Amino acid sequence: MESGKVQSTALSPTRPWYKELSGYHWWVLIVASLGWLFDTMDQQLFNLARRPAIIQLLGVRPGDPAAAGAVAEHAGYATMIFMMGWASGGLLFGILGDRIGRVKTMIMTILFYSLFTGLSAISQNVWDFSFYRLLTGLGVGGQFAVGVAVVAETMPDRSRPFALGWLQALSALGNMLAALTGIGLGQLEQSGAIHAAWRAMFLVGTVPALLAIIIFKRLKEPEPWRKAKHEQKRLGSVGDLFGHPRWRRNAIVGMLLAFSGVVGLWGIGFFSFDLLGSVLDKTFRAQGLSEQMIAGKKTLWTGIMSLLQNAGAFFGIYTFTRVTHYTGRRKAFAISFVVAMLSTAYTFWNLKSFTDIFWMIPLMGFAQLALFGGYAIYLPELFPTRLRSTGTSFCYNVGRFVAALGPLSLGLLTSRAYAGYPEPMRYAGVTMSLAFLIGLAALPFAPETHGQPLPEE
Repeated sequence: MESGKVQSTALSPTRPWYKELSGYHWWVLIVASLGWLFDTMDQQLFNLARRPAIIQLLGVRPGDPAAAGAVAEHAGYATMIFMMGWASGGLLFGILGDRIGRVKTMIMTILFYSLFTGLSAISQNVWDFSFYRLLTGLGVGGQFAVGVAVVAETMPDRSRPFALGWLQALSALGNMLAALTGIGLGQLEQSGAIHAAWRAMFLVGTVPALLAIIIFKRLKEPEPWRKAKHEQKRLGSVGDLFGHPRWRRNAIVGMLLAFSGVVGLWGIGFFSFDLLGSVLDKTFRAQGLSEQMIAGKKTLWTGIMSLLQNAGAFFGIYTFTRVTHYTGRRKAFAISFVVAMLSTAYTFWNLKSFTDIFWMIPLMGFAQLALFGGYAIYLPELFPTRLRSTGTSFCYNVGRFVAALGPLSLGLLTSRAYAGYPEPMRYAGVTMSLAFLIGLAALPFAPETHGQPLPEE
């Protein structure tokens, strides 16, 4: 097998990007994509299982109007705590990715998020559930930065944006695996074969640990990192990241871009599952179904909704990859922020029936997740090898400390408004869609990296 060295031979601008990849390049792309795919699967399992878990752990009756505010509030707390762990783990493992190597850190993060996702299945109350989510978040947060660093430093320059775009697009398949898991377990719950599908979902989340054990032993550290290590450069130094004007500016701008998309997705977009839940409650209760039948049907429809959202996400990320190839990074981001804001506000205000989900949810998924294709491509282009994992992780994760207030704010806005408005999540979601304007405002300060090699000092 070849080494991870980036080839420096001239590339034909008319030759397809994938023709430039060797067997080892494909191996790195596949393995890194699997690591991130299973990471997103564990993320999405939480989104699908969050509401039924909170309802059962609080000991309230599903659909009880008196308990609706408490469920929304605790769902916001659990998501905020998960994201705080995500941000903390992202910082820790991002620095380790520069200091001890990308591959070793990837193995550690996969084992971490797999183990604690599984432990979430034994939760007894909302607080130990949230504690397990905090620990899961530590591993989830570290995977992205080291994964994109490995791919960015291994691929030929012209192929790099396309490979990173595909890595991110394939993460939508992880979300879809979670959705299929939810659908299957929802059917078992509806039939009476299992009692709590949400616990089984978290047990499925332990599967990725096998990836770390079986596959990653064959992956090598990228040559640029090995060279930096050999030259005894200061690897993963937070002081150097903020001590140099260029890297400091890039870190702040990248963080603002990522913050906007993270709030849009985790503070608003993934709560569309809960919005649909309110629609389903009314529909199924009108049919006179039992509580167990209602729980199973809601799990099924939530899974279907996730499939639709992530089908849209796959094509949104792929579209960003193509658009940025022609327009550059800043224009592609500008278009995506505007479309994400409009589609999110429209969906939250107008989603009211089964038929709506078949086009509104894919549209919102397309627009919101397209931004994340941009993060995978753009963030590694902002930093040198010795700071690439640290800088990328800072941008992608530090904003989550503030972005974690997004789901908390949505949960509190929703719970406090139950007495005054019908379906208050609609009002909260539309209001919070303005978060996409933050990313738009940061773009004038963002460097254009299209067509340039990865920076070095």
